Amino acid sequence: MTVSQAIKNEAIRLVEVNDDNFVDLMDLETAESQKGYVASNTVSMAQAYAVLASGKFVQCFGIYDGDTPVGFAMIGHRSEEYEGMAEVYRHSYYLWRFMIDQRYQGKGLGRDALKLLLDYVRTFPDGKEDAWSTSYDGDNEAAKHLYTSFGFVPNGEKDSSYEDAEDVAVFSLV
Repeated sequence: MTVSQAIKNEAIRLVEVNDDNFVDLMDLETAESQKGYVASNTVSMAQAYAVLASGKFVQCFGIYDGDTPVGFAMIGHRSEEYEGMAEVYRHSYYLWRFMIDQRYQGKGLGRDALKLLLDYVRTFPDGKEDAWSTSYDGDNEAAKHLYTSFGFVPNGEKDSSYEDAEDVAVFSLV
């Protein structure tokens, strides 16, 4: 997929996490075989709350197909500083969390949601950057395929803050 392609599912949309939707988003889950690849949405929202409380940038979204919550995403920007952090995170927006509920996988919703997230990142809500980055477990072939087919390019870095260091990939915003 090239990012210039139109969204296939016109009903897909991003909704900021709020009082009305956070419980529904907490109930979304990946397939059992994917549980080790991404933190639960509950943990992600708690982490986002802590980041916001410290005065740093993070934005959480529910991914919706019409009125149905089907996924969750979290975008960061200079939100953390930790040992083993990939250098590219210091000067990029990053797709911190991204998941599509197990019931809705395989329908192209992830690609459409990434396009909407790219549109959001390109508004530079926390200042201008040249890149958008993410990381994924090297064993997670589905994530690797999705990100590389979308245009993320592995940059050789590892995010070693995880038990198994994750591969880092970068999408150019220029």
